Amino acid sequence: MPGDSGPGDPRRAAGSVALDLVSAEFLAPRLRKIAVGSVAIGIVLAVVLALVVPVWVAVLVGVVVGGPAAVSGWLGLRRRVWLDGPQLCARGVRTRRLQMPEVVTAELTIRTAGIDQISLRLYDGRTRVVLPLALYTKGGGRELPILALRTLADSLWTTELVPAAAIASVLVDQLRAEARDAGLDERPLYRAIELVRSKGRTPHATLTDHEVAQLLR
Repeated sequence: MPGDSGPGDPRRAAGSVALDLVSAEFLAPRLRKIAVGSVAIGIVLAVVLALVVPVWVAVLVGVVVGGPAAVSGWLGLRRRVWLDGPQLCARGVRTRRLQMPEVVTAELTIRTAGIDQISLRLYDGRTRVVLPLALYTKGGGRELPILALRTLADSLWTTELVPAAAIASVLVDQLRAEARDAGLDERPLYRAIELVRSKGRTPHATLTDHEVAQLLR
C-alpha cells in the first residue's frame, strides 16, 4: 500500500516470500476506486441531507452509506500474507504471526460455490491463519505460483506434524503439475475440490488425513 513502509510491511522484509493468491498490485487500483468512491458518495449524501435534516443526522447517514465499502476497500489494500523465515505473517487490521515450526493443526479446507476455493488452515496454539491456495471456475482458475508453493512446502516440513508433511507433499505435486502446465485433472488442489464434490460434501468441507493421502499419485 502506498505510504505503508513500517516494520510490518512485507516489502521491507528481506528474503520474505509473498503468498497472496491475487497480488496486491493487481487489486490495488480497483480497491482504491471503491474506497474513494464510497467516501465521495457518503460526503455528497451528507451534504444534500444537511439541507433538510440536522447536520448530525446527515453525517450519520453518510457514514452508514459510504463507510462499510470504504473500510472494506481499505482492508483490501492492507491485506497481505507472506512467509518471513519461520513465521507466516497475515496482515489485515493488524499483523498476525504464526510460528511454522510450532504448528499443531494443518488442514485443507474446501468451499464450493460459483467459484471454488481450497485453503490451508494453520494453528500454532496461539494464532490461526487461513491461506487461500487456489480458486477455480469452470475450465480455469488461479493458483499460488511455483515459488510460493515451494517455500510453503519447505516451511510445512519444519513442523513435527504428520498432516503438515502430507500437505507439503501435495503442494510439491501441485507445483510440479504447474511447472509442466498439466491439465486441471492432474493438479492435486483441483482434484481435492472434485473429491469433495463427488462425495456431496458441499458447500464447506475439511479434508480428512485419508483424503489428503488420496491426492498423492
